[in-house]
Amino acid sequence: MEAMLSKEILAGLDAARSESLHRASRLRLEVDGRIYPVLRMWKSGFAIAAEDAPSLRGLVDLYEGSHHLFQCLIVAGEEEAGEMRFEFKRATAVAKAAALDFERAVDAPVALIAAR
Repeated sequence: MEAMLSKEILAGLDAARSESLHRASRLRLEVDGRIYPVLRMWKSGFAIAAEDAPSLRGLVDLYEGSHHLFQCLIVAGEEEAGEMRFEFKRATAVAKAAALDFERAVDAPVALIAAR
């Protein structure tokens, strides 16, 4: 048996789904000092609310809470079900320390203790 739902009920269900995605996700996108909440993310891209989404493209920063996850190069995808989808051209994980330009010995001292 197939149940038919009115357009108002379907719109209400879509709004409730979108609201739950907003509350559940801690992901956010930062572009030129502006912050956009990320509804969901997958391996090759992410989605933000279509009404919040300007025509984004280029270099952006992706955060989870206050933790900087990725610096991404993005292109706009398609809009579907109130979401604007973006694809990664490049997503580089942010390192906690600068890359070393030399090989660190396994038995190297962690710190220098000066003699008194």
